[in-house]
Amino acid sequence: MRRRALIAVGLGAALAVVTAAAILSALEQWVPVRRPSYVIRINLPDRTAAIGLPRIEGPADASRPLVVIDAGHGGHDPGASGQHGEREKGITLSLALALRDALLAEGRVRVALTRDSDRFLALEERSGIARRLRADLFVSIHADATESPDATGATVYTLSDRGSDAVADAVARRENRADAVNGVELGDKSDAVTAILVSLSQREMRERSKAFAKLVLREGEGRVRFHSDPEREAAFVVLKSLDLPSALIEAGYISSLGDARALGNPGWRKGFAKALASAIEIYLARTTVATAVP
Repeated sequence: MRRRALIAVGLGAALAVVTAAAILSALEQWVPVRRPSYVIRINLPDRTAAIGLPRIEGPADASRPLVVIDAGHGGHDPGASGQHGEREKGITLSLALALRDALLAEGRVRVALTRDSDRFLALEERSGIARRLRADLFVSIHADATESPDATGATVYTLSDRGSDAVADAVARRENRADAVNGVELGDKSDAVTAILVSLSQREMRERSKAFAKLVLREGEGRVRFHSDPEREAAFVVLKSLDLPSALIEAGYISSLGDARALGNPGWRKGFAKALASAIEIYLARTTVATAVP
C-alpha cells in the first residue's frame, strides 16, 4: 500500500511539472515578450595587462628617493561617508595632492601618485605601482569611519605579523618562485632558502615601516590631532609588500563632525601635508644615508 502511495505521489509530481511546462509554453505563444530596443556593451579592462604607470614629479635626478602616494578609494568606490555627505574618495585625493605639493615645494624627493583623479584602482594595483616604479616608500591615505561619535584623530597603520605570514606564503608560491625579494632572485633557491629570505625581508620591511610611523607621530605632534591609540598594525592589502616600506594613514574620522570639518578645510590639509612631508623627507634621508654607508 505504501509503495502504491509513493508511486502515485511521484506520478502526480511529474504530471504537475509537465502541466506547468505546457502552460508556460502556451503563454509564450500568446503573451508578447518585451525585449529591450537597445543594448549597452561595456568593454571591461583586461585584468591580465598591467595598468599604466603614473608620471614621476620632482627632481630630474633619478638617484633621488621616490615616494608613491596613494589616495584611497576612487571611481565607483566612494569609501566611507560623513554625516553631511562627505565622501572619503574626495578627501583622500585632496590630501594626496596637498602632500604632493608640499614635497615638490621642498624639492628633495621625487613623487608619484597612484591616482590624481576620480578613478578606481584595485588594491593590488596600488602597491604594485610603487613596486614597478621601484619606490623607496609607499604611503596610502584614508579617512576612517566608525559608529562611535567619540572617535577622532589620525592613526598610522603598518602591516601586522599575522598579515605578513600570509604574504610570505603567497610570495613563496607565486610564479614558481621566479620573483625577487629585496633584489634577490628566488627562482634558483630551494624552498627552505626562499622561506628564510622572505621571512628576513618581511621582518626588515616591518621595522622600516614602523620607523616611518614613529616619525609621522613625532613630526605631527602639535600640528595634527592623533587618535588616543595612534600607532596600530593591521593586515591591509595595500601594505602587503615584502620589499617596500609602507604605511596607511587614516587622517581622521570622516564620521566625526569635527574631523570631517577639518578634513574639508584647505588650511588644515596644508598643515597635515607639511607634517607628513617632513616625516617622509627625514625617513628617506636616513634611509639614503644608511644605504650609502658600506
